[in-house]
Amino acid sequence: MNNIFEITGSDVKRIFDSRGNQAVEARIYIGDTYGVCSAPAGASTGETEVKAYPDNDINKSIEFYNKNVKKALIGFNALSQKNFDKLLHEIDGTDNFSAMGGNLSTALSIANAKAVSNYLKIPLYRYVGGLNPSFPRPMGNVIGGGKHSKNGTTIQEFLASSQGKTFFDSVYYNIMVHRRVGEKLSEKLKNQSVGLGDEKAWTADISDEEAIDIMKSAAREISDEYHVKILLGVDFAASSFYDNGKYDYKKETRTRDQQIDFAISLNKTEGFYFIEDPLYDQDFEGFSQITQKIKDTSIVVGDDLYTTNAERIKKGIELKSTNGVLIKVNQIGTLSDTVESVKLASKNAMDTVVSHRSGETTDDFIADLAVAFNSKFIKTGTIGGERLAKLNEVIRIEDDLIE
Repeated sequence: MNNIFEITGSDVKRIFDSRGNQAVEARIYIGDTYGVCSAPAGASTGETEVKAYPDNDINKSIEFYNKNVKKALIGFNALSQKNFDKLLHEIDGTDNFSAMGGNLSTALSIANAKAVSNYLKIPLYRYVGGLNPSFPRPMGNVIGGGKHSKNGTTIQEFLASSQGKTFFDSVYYNIMVHRRVGEKLSEKLKNQSVGLGDEKAWTADISDEEAIDIMKSAAREISDEYHVKILLGVDFAASSFYDNGKYDYKKETRTRDQQIDFAISLNKTEGFYFIEDPLYDQDFEGFSQITQKIKDTSIVVGDDLYTTNAERIKKGIELKSTNGVLIKVNQIGTLSDTVESVKLASKNAMDTVVSHRSGETTDDFIADLAVAFNSKFIKTGTIGGERLAKLNEVIRIEDDLIE
């Protein structure tokens, strides 16, 4: 090899995600060393996300890889992540990875970074983030609805983030909140069905108001028992129930102004700290009204609003739409594009929250990214193997750094 970081090979295969759907996994080889990454899939997706697969067909992504990508990667300098990701854009030839598929580009991009970090024998978080990593807090989905369950709440996620002394403690307390909520739901609903949604949050045929009360009660009890502060949050995913200027809940319809007031009341009246996607994903001005009223008492987060896209984040900065940004690599398609968005947000005093997707694999790369990006939270569920894979990896990183 002319360069010790030359890519000597790659391959792509199909595996399965947590919903039993097909997912793409990629490997990048540098000699005998390799990096592997599998990309997740979202049920609740923003309109401005890159396309996961061309025509929603994973086989077309794999065909594209075999025809256009595999040979093009041979001999490429893997150490230049930015140029690697630029090459993926050039091979794809579209502005939203609709030819290659954003999940394929994500898997290849992260696999390349892992290959280099493995070759250098350093952790991925150090390779991506340098020498000053910090630990996020876990933000776990406890009650679910929206597109993540069939008969759940209109609001997609009711979240808890315990502020324990260690990340391990925080994960444990989140699990305790999840368990207590399950007990309360079973007690309340008696013979009615209580199940688990896509992200292993409890799902039941209850109103959003009932969910709010149950979350507050369970968190208060666990907080008192373990003497730990617990922050509560919601992900409205409001675009999923927005229709022609109004927001359609199970039992009522809210106007835009009523939705804004409701989002503010969750913070001011109910004490919720984390407010995500309270309005549909084009209403930058409405987000700004909510953020202005809540100010620094909580974090207002854009997910569908931004889709990890630096240009959309710039607009949010100009309009002061939010003080937080959700980060999902496969919304934008490469690690380099993700880093650009994170740097832009951080430079403008916006907190970042690295997030899983509803259709997850056991790949734990978001754990490293959350640490590398100095993110405020890592949002990756509360229980479930594919969720705990990420949480356990942050625990390992914390243990390694403390030692």
